[in-house]
Amino acid sequence: MTPSSTLTEPPARTAGGSAAARAARRRALLNWVAVHALAIAAALFFLLPFVFVFLTSVMNDQQALTTDYWPASWNWGNYGKVWDTPGFLTWWRNTLVYAGAGTLLTVLSSLPVAYALAKFRFRGRNLALMAVIAMMMLPPQVTVIPMYLFWAKQMGLGGSLWPLIIPTAFGDAFSIFLLRQFLLTIPKEYLEAARIDGCGDLRTLLRVVLPMAKPAIAAVALFQFFYCWNDYFGPQIYASDNHEAWTLSYGLESFKAAHHTNWNLTMAATLLVMAPVIVLFFFAQKAFIEGVTLTGVKG
Repeated sequence: MTPSSTLTEPPARTAGGSAAARAARRRALLNWVAVHALAIAAALFFLLPFVFVFLTSVMNDQQALTTDYWPASWNWGNYGKVWDTPGFLTWWRNTLVYAGAGTLLTVLSSLPVAYALAKFRFRGRNLALMAVIAMMMLPPQVTVIPMYLFWAKQMGLGGSLWPLIIPTAFGDAFSIFLLRQFLLTIPKEYLEAARIDGCGDLRTLLRVVLPMAKPAIAAVALFQFFYCWNDYFGPQIYASDNHEAWTLSYGLESFKAAHHTNWNLTMAATLLVMAPVIVLFFFAQKAFIEGVTLTGVKG
């Protein structure tokens, strides 16, 4: 072996090793894509509409009416125009009040009922549970006329959001059922230990059950908040005659009708309406998924 051959062999081995490493990385990447192909396709299916809405929202008025997919100029001022639209801040305030109060009252009223159905033994418990399930199957369109006559005509609350907020203080069938399913998974030994320590039913609920039921409460709260935030049917029935009581979902329809040729502004308004829900779910998705998963452990 000559000295020159000895000097040239290590670079050859290094180049070969580098090529093998690149080939291994390519194979690993192809395997990963093959395994996650369905998930990637589903992600693109849900993500591309949001990308389209965003790109259209920053176009100018003329380009938004064309078939272009990429904005020629980034018009961030479209969001300022939407935000400065008369009534938009009022719609935001009304939606926050409706969603916040509705969520809080739903959780406060549904948790004790779910606790009683899950842990108490009393006559008629199964009948009460059947009534809750039956209410879940009852579409709101069936009761809208008698409810409207009661709240708008008898109580004089037409033109406001109170007919939508007040009923949440009396519990929600879906929330009660979801919380009950989770509370069934809490071992009774915890409750018996609390009673031995002198806790009554209410104190046991607040000190023992409530901390353990945080995932389910988070799931119920998110479900109710999303429902109230996106509710269009209720505000249309009760608040359509009063512009000061409109919510974002109903006001967005009016905004779209007033700017039916300005698709960039319509898309910007749509994003401003969706943004809080997306951000909230992004930060609370762990608790939400955990709560939904655990509520199906026992039936």
